[in-house]
Order: sequence, then C-alpha cells, then structure tokens
Amino acid sequence: MTAEESRLKGFAGLGPKRLKVLADAGIHTVSDLLYTYPVRYKNTLQPLPVCQLQAGKAACIQCVLKDQPRLSRFKGRTLVTAVMTDGTGVIRLNYWNQPWMRDRFSMDVEYLLYGQVGDRNGQTVMLSPSIEKERALIPVYKALPGIPPATFSQLIGQALELIDECVRETLPEATRARNGLCDIGFALRALHRPADPEELMTAEKRLTFESLLMYQAAMGLAAGRRDTGVKMDIDPSAIERYWTSLPFPPTGAQKRVLAEIADDMASPRPMSRLVQGDVGCGKTAIAFGAAYLAFLSGWQAAVMAPTEILARQHYESAKAILSPLGARVGLLLGGMKQAEHRQVLMGLETGETDIVIGTHALISRDVVYDRLGLIVTDEQHRFGVRQRKALSDKASVAPNVLVMSATPIPRSLALVLYGDLDLSVVDELPPGRTPVKTRIVPENKRDGLYDFIRREAALGHQTYIVCPLVEETEALDAPSAEEVYAELCNGPLRDLKIGLTYGSQKGEEKDRILTAFSKGELDVLVATTVIEVGVNVPSATVMVIESADRFGLSQLHQLRGRVGRGAGVSWCFLMAKENERLSALVRSNDGFEIASEDLKERGPGDLLGTRQHGLVPLPGQKQAFDVRTIDDTRRELDLLRTPGHEQELMLLTEAARERYSDILADVAMN
Repeated sequence: MTAEESRLKGFAGLGPKRLKVLADAGIHTVSDLLYTYPVRYKNTLQPLPVCQLQAGKAACIQCVLKDQPRLSRFKGRTLVTAVMTDGTGVIRLNYWNQPWMRDRFSMDVEYLLYGQVGDRNGQTVMLSPSIEKERALIPVYKALPGIPPATFSQLIGQALELIDECVRETLPEATRARNGLCDIGFALRALHRPADPEELMTAEKRLTFESLLMYQAAMGLAAGRRDTGVKMDIDPSAIERYWTSLPFPPTGAQKRVLAEIADDMASPRPMSRLVQGDVGCGKTAIAFGAAYLAFLSGWQAAVMAPTEILARQHYESAKAILSPLGARVGLLLGGMKQAEHRQVLMGLETGETDIVIGTHALISRDVVYDRLGLIVTDEQHRFGVRQRKALSDKASVAPNVLVMSATPIPRSLALVLYGDLDLSVVDELPPGRTPVKTRIVPENKRDGLYDFIRREAALGHQTYIVCPLVEETEALDAPSAEEVYAELCNGPLRDLKIGLTYGSQKGEEKDRILTAFSKGELDVLVATTVIEVGVNVPSATVMVIESADRFGLSQLHQLRGRVGRGAGVSWCFLMAKENERLSALVRSNDGFEIASEDLKERGPGDLLGTRQHGLVPLPGQKQAFDVRTIDDTRRELDLLRTPGHEQELMLLTEAARERYSDILADVAMN
C-alpha cells in the first residue's frame, strides 16, 4: 500500500466497505479523490424571481409558502405538493414518494430552493427541489453506492487539507506563465470550493488546459509506439480499376482519402487512420476500396459494424461491388444459424473468405483468421479502443487499422481526441445528393405535420419520429417514445402501420422492428436515438424530432442524416419553439460547420464521448474548453518539443505517461 493509499484509509468516515466503493470507482489515493471533478454545481448565489424561470433549466428561488403542503396518494405512490410564492409569481413543488416533505415547510418562513423547472399544463413546477442553507456554488458529485453526498463532500474537504503533500505540479512554470494559468493547488481548491464563478472559471481553465495538453502528449507517445506490421504490395492501377468498377464516379475527396490509405498500407509501419466524413459522403466505398487492395495483396480484411442491420447492409453492398472483382465476401453475426456460422468460421481459418463483414462476432473467441491484414471499424465511436485491440489481436502480424466516423468533429478537436491516429477528412458530398430540408415546427402546427406524414405514406414514403425518452417521467417535460407511440396508434395516425423501438428493448424485438421498417412494412417508426446509426432506409423521407431543443446540434444533424438517402426530397422537422441555436440546422447541412457551432455553445460534451478513455469533461466547460484552448495547447506542445525545452517536456511527458497509462496500453495495437 502506498503512503497516499494509507493516508486515504485514515480518513474519517471511511471504513472497509466505503474504501471498496471508492476503489471500484477508481479512487485509490488522495490525489484520485481531488481529481474527482464535480459533475455540476448548484448555483444559489443569486436566486431568480419566479416570473423569470424557464422550463427545462435548473434554478434557485427564494420563496415562502402560499398554502399548507398537501399529501396525496396515487396507485401506491405518494405526492407532496407545496405552493410557493416570492411576490413575482407562484410555483408548485412536487415531491414524489417523499411523504416526510409535508412537514419540512412552515408558513411565514423564507426558503432557499434549488431544482429543475418544468411546465405542467401551463403551471410552473419544480420536481423535488433541495432546501439549501447558504448562498454558494455547491459542487455535486457523481453518486456512489453507500456513500451519501454529504459524506463524499466531507471526504473532499479532508483531501483538500492534504493538497500540498499529495498533489505535485504537472505543468512547467513557464507554461503556466505563457498561458496565464494558476497553480494546481489553487485550481483544485477552487474547483471543489469555489468562492464565485470567476474563481471557478480560473480553475477550469487551468485543469482543462492541463488535461488537453497531457492527453496530446500521451497520444504522441502512443503514436510513436507502432511497430513493424503488415506491408502490402499496392498496385496504383488497382485503385483506378476499383473506382471504375463502381456504378457512380468517386468524388475528389474519396479518391484522395483512398490514396492516403493505400500509401499507409504499402508502408511497413501499420496503418492507424481515422476517416471522418459527414453523412452520405461515401466512406463505405472508401472502406471497400481498402478491403479490395488488401485482397489483391493476399491479405484478409474484416469490417466491423455496430449493428446487425448495418452489417447486413454492408454485406449486400460489398458482395455487389467486390464479388465481380474476384473477392470472396462473408458475413458473420452472433445470431446466425449454427451451420452458417461454422461455414464462415471455416472460410476465415482456411483463407477461403477474403473479406468478412460482421458485428462484435468478429472478435469472438472461436474466430480464427488465416492472414488478417486490414481491420475496418464503422461508426467507430460505438466501439472502444479495447474492442479494436481485441480484433487486432486476432492477427499474427500487426494489421492495418482503419476507423470511420460519421460524427463530424471540428478538425482541431479531432486531432486532439485521436492523436494516436492519422486523420483523413472526406469533405465533399457526391454530386446530385439532395440536401434535407429542415424546418422548426411549433406545437400549434402539429396537426398539419401529421397530415404531411399521411400524404408521404400514401406515396410509399416512411417517417421516423424520435423522442428523447423511453418512458414518461416527472423530471423532464418531454414526450416519451411510448407515450407518442400510444397516442399515434390511437389517434392522428391510427390508419398507418407504426412501430416502436428503443435502446433497452430486447435485441430480437428491436431487430424485428428495424428490419420491418427497412423492408417498408411500417409507415412510421417511433424511436429513441437508437436509430442514430446503423439504419439505412432510402424510402424514409421524413424525420420528426420531438423536444428538439433537448438534443445537441451534432446529434440532431446525425438524426437528420437518417433521411435524404433516396432520390426524392426529404424533410427534417424539429418540434420546438423557434430559437437561434436550432436555426443553425435550418441554415446549414454541413456537419462540420454544425459541429463547430455545437463546440462553441456547449463545449466538447458529447464529442468527448466518442472516446471511451481519456479526457474527462469539466462542468461549465463552455468557457474553458473551446477551439482557442485546443489551439493553445497544441501550440504549447509544439513549443515544448523544440530545442531548449527538454526538461519541461520531460516533466509533462512523465505526468502524461502516469495519468493516461490505460490509453497507452489500449492503443498499443501490437
């Protein structure tokens, strides 16, 4: 046990059970505890007048009771309601299954309350607001089982007293001076106990800069660890033969990216390349071109897709394109019949199958490849680096790895997130592709929208309706998929064939519904974001997104990309009130432009989720983590790599090696 682990063991309030809970969460030392960032803050510094509250946002209010609280019972559940006022308006507090809350309020006492604001039938409500004791920025941490929030906060307080002993500075003094950054002690104290928003912003700026800089240093270490791998004999004329064989002319971007891939595959250093492009830019054709080049060089290629439906679609496309060129294409899925499964496995082991398309089944224990030389993962953000490594480990020699993503990320951020990968951007759409028309639809136009959907169905066209929730909840004022499905089946679209799918649905049922929609057996598919990737239905021409303001711009753009895949005009309808943020989608179909807007407005948020290990988003990063910060950290790292900065670079590199050891292990594909 290290000295730090021993020190943590001596904390008041920590017994063996709680120490295990912390260890399971990756918290072993005082330093780990201090680097456990709050997920958000409750800002009770300046209560808002009730008349200024906005549904869907958290807020602090200062109110008194208007009437005595009431306790009601509904089907085994209890509801305490308390009506409050601050003189500017009236708000109702709802506490489900907390009957004791009826006795927590007294008349003529002013209460400081914090909670999520909602709107129920035109009345402003708060669901289970907390009663606060002070005006402050109060950190809220991720819940851990068996450790109450107040106890965890006390543990943070004990750790803060040991900062000087347990946390060492990771940024060179010159780096801090050049970039106007505070020291690590001030940053961690201000992160966990901020006196005001300005102090918190100073802390976040320092910690975000540190995280980005160290991450890039770690990625540089990872990129430098690639060993000798599969070197393929690439005939340049084969690339042109491939493009000529397709039923459509390639774009300049497609030709450029496949040429970059071919150069990588011809090198003795194993390829590790990310191909990023907007929806419909033709990444799949590029991937099949790479698989064809591997086949010509005598190597097998494996293409891994996130869903069985997408894998089957890729398989049919690959057969149509590559079989006439002599390649033997196979399909491997978890749900295949045993005889089919055995036949594919035998083909891969004997080398009779040249190119295999599949899901996670490709990394199953019983899969043995004869000469695996190329790995392609589609919609790569659905696969972690460990899954990519598991597939690479099936090869006897370090294979070439190609990962593809249809989630547009600004180039500067992509270079940070995927510093261990070379980057190719397909920044051109095929000619003749009709842009999806996007409109914001207010609630009072809903009946007209349903009329439009019925007219589209009469033409043989299909509609997606996406909801942010599976089930109805008191916490969010948004329609659920189940609620919308039931309403449409019994109401305005009852004469159409409607299906329902969502992420937690049983796999067989989900596949059945998605397959039925793909085959045109359903007119309307009500879904959650489970259909964001892996569904290609050319006859789907309408995308309706309920409560569109609850989604990020990049995710809305991804959902919009589910339509516009056929020859006809397609539409995306955003159910929301008109606002400037959503208007960006109406103005542009360029995913990279939209992603840049998303980054400016919301910080990296969902974009950081494209990597399963690495940067930890900080709360309130919209100010601290923007394109300028990304550029500043890249510029600083470039400077540290120049002569005269060896000691500073060594300090940073060692800290990066220690902090991101899991990434360095995961991306070491050999």
